[in-house]
Amino acid sequence: MVWGRTNYDMDILRTFVLGVEQGSFARAAERVGRSASAVSLQLKKLEQQCGHALLARNGRGLELTEAGRAFLPFAQRILEANDQANHAMRALTPLSGRLAIGVPQDFAETWLPDLLARFSSLHPDVTVHVKVDRASVLLEEVERDGLDLALVWQTGEGAESEWMWRTPMLWLGHASMLERPLPDRIPYVGFEAPCVFRKAATEALDAAGYGWRQCVESPGLSGVWAAVKAGLGITVRTRMGLPENLLVLPSAPEGLPLLGNVDLVLHQSGQADSPAVEMFRSLLAERLDLLMERAGD
Repeated sequence: MVWGRTNYDMDILRTFVLGVEQGSFARAAERVGRSASAVSLQLKKLEQQCGHALLARNGRGLELTEAGRAFLPFAQRILEANDQANHAMRALTPLSGRLAIGVPQDFAETWLPDLLARFSSLHPDVTVHVKVDRASVLLEEVERDGLDLALVWQTGEGAESEWMWRTPMLWLGHASMLERPLPDRIPYVGFEAPCVFRKAATEALDAAGYGWRQCVESPGLSGVWAAVKAGLGITVRTRMGLPENLLVLPSAPEGLPLLGNVDLVLHQSGQADSPAVEMFRSLLAERLDLLMERAGD
């Protein structure tokens, strides 16, 4: 057991807190860019520093021990103080230039305005350009260096990508859809291909033996929501930005086939390497961490 003055490693504390908050140290490893074996070594080092076992195996996963539950709030506060100090010191250095970012349409009217306002208040001399569009369009812009950063729904692939969040895909529809049995051919509303949600929906329906038809194809999310609100069909998205008058439709065994999860992934242009980009990445990660905490409540 180690007593006396101990200086905890911030990287290890961040991995520990991320793993606990996300319920998976494999996801935490993806987030911090380390292998599972490296994360395991980090956790062992942290337990040696604490002098107590912080985690215990529970089936195929890990859970906090009594010491781990006692240590977690201290680790969270240490990281919060560290990040606040980091932001404060960065804010003392004036930034200028141009920052171009791309985000999914789900976020344009939810948390994006607050994030942009916070960034602009800290760095008023940075000109921010925002493109709100589908993943395929945003990824093309990043590849040709038209965007510095792009946040997209997809699977986490690519050398310049960073996994940010994982959330369930859901069948969404108007309440009237619950008042009648499923039709022989499911009316689907969504984007034209390529689209990660359309692909998940059609593959799930095909695998389960359901017939389906694309009743409305829209280039924008507002068109999708309008068609679903009108009761023309159902769609697949996440809870993010879900209109109040739409609801989650039941999945198997009593309803539609299960869909699985979708990843929120951040891509960065190979040419994007500036303090403004790093500052925005930091604020974005902080905002998504808050969203994940709320989603877990």
